[in-house]
Amino acid sequence: MFTGIIEATGKIVELTQKQGDLAIRIQSTNLDMKDVKLGDSIATNGVCLTVVAKHSDGFSADLSNETISLTGFAHYKKGQTVNLEKAMQPLSRLGGHLVSGHVDGIATVESISPNARATEYWLSTDNDLMKYIPYKGSVCIDGISLTVNEVEQNRFKLTIVPHTAEQTTIAEFQVGTQVNLEVDQIARYLERLIKGAEQPSRSDISMSLLAQAGFIK
Repeated sequence: MFTGIIEATGKIVELTQKQGDLAIRIQSTNLDMKDVKLGDSIATNGVCLTVVAKHSDGFSADLSNETISLTGFAHYKKGQTVNLEKAMQPLSRLGGHLVSGHVDGIATVESISPNARATEYWLSTDNDLMKYIPYKGSVCIDGISLTVNEVEQNRFKLTIVPHTAEQTTIAEFQVGTQVNLEVDQIARYLERLIKGAEQPSRSDISMSLLAQAGFIK
């Protein structure tokens, strides 16, 4: 699990074909790798990647075709800057919101405009994902936990303060940029619970079975 609070940025220094999928190497002089072990997870532009090799200045990971098909890695190139966050620890502050690193789809930057010291970004995405994006709800964009400030049909607005722009890749976004989008997990769980409640129960558990097992008298 992650928080969506970016710890560092890095660069893709290797991106190579490997037996039908991709192998990637990320270089970062700012990400503390001392407590990272093989098999640990690092969110890379919001995508949960497993560390398969550790380097003094970064790490390597493998990208499955499933990951490539659902995320921006399908068009990433060598030299691209990415946002990085190590998996949260049980005692970590949850400064953003709960992020799984399992990207739901792609959003596209539609417009960028200044608002005092902040910058407003309008992004669009599929209608199937918009139902999980409410006004003042949370979304994860390229691994960054952000608040939705306005919603219209199949698009939503983000207001980015200078600190966030300075510490992440958002300042590099342009109109047409495609980003990784993960919607709020709570919205998905609620939908599943509601759908389950609307369906008739098919449980084999009965009052007599509970009595036989000693749970009731």
